Amino acid sequence: MGPSVIRAGAKTFVANEGFVDASKPRALELDGISGIVEDFRTASARAIEAGFDGVELHGAHGYLLDAFLRDGTNHRTDAYGGSIENRARLLLEVVKACADAIGAGRLGVRISPVSTAGDSRDSNPQALFNHVVKGLNPFGLAYVHVVEGETGGPRYTIPFDYSALHGGFDGVWMVNNGYDRKMAIDAIVNGRADLVSFGRLFIANPDLVERLRENAPPNPLMDQETVYGGGAHGYTDYPTLEQSRAATDADELAPA
Repeated sequence: MGPSVIRAGAKTFVANEGFVDASKPRALELDGISGIVEDFRTASARAIEAGFDGVELHGAHGYLLDAFLRDGTNHRTDAYGGSIENRARLLLEVVKACADAIGAGRLGVRISPVSTAGDSRDSNPQALFNHVVKGLNPFGLAYVHVVEGETGGPRYTIPFDYSALHGGFDGVWMVNNGYDRKMAIDAIVNGRADLVSFGRLFIANPDLVERLRENAPPNPLMDQETVYGGGAHGYTDYPTLEQSRAATDADELAPA
């Protein structure tokens, strides 16, 4: 499903087939949107019932909520399309429903203002996401989670004022994309963020928190040849810090 019948110029991974062209979505009918909002509400409530501490809404990377936000993927002419206010309507309705269900303090929202993942695009991302963050501010969310630049890629391919975006939100501000220890510390110390999230580094480093705390070097990132299949190598066989140190000690003790 999507806001409009627009095929993304992107690939999707299918088991036993590899990467194939994305399929053309079905445009959501106006009377079906309330059911989508309810699905998010129900899923959030069930996550908490299952024992999770909180829920993060995925409003990024070309997924449904993000697709409604952007004029490159949303060509609707009803109350959920056209103006920035209309395109942001679904996201804010979902946020309200989930906050009512589990409490805003257990709810975060992730956005990716300039990421083109999933063929996402907008003619004026600064105005769009300034409005989105302003709309999120009154809820008292646990945090807003901002992907800076391209996901897993360059951080400054499209001009964007993240400081202005941050200035529109009074709560906890989390940033993401390509951060290392030094960059993360700098972002916190200089007030550009309250939290920094790490994704890919965790895959290659099962003990990333310990490595960051001790300023120990991380393992190399994922082996792209095997990350989508082919066995454990390069996917689940990364050594822990303790194992790396043991191997180093063994090498130092081995006779020449």
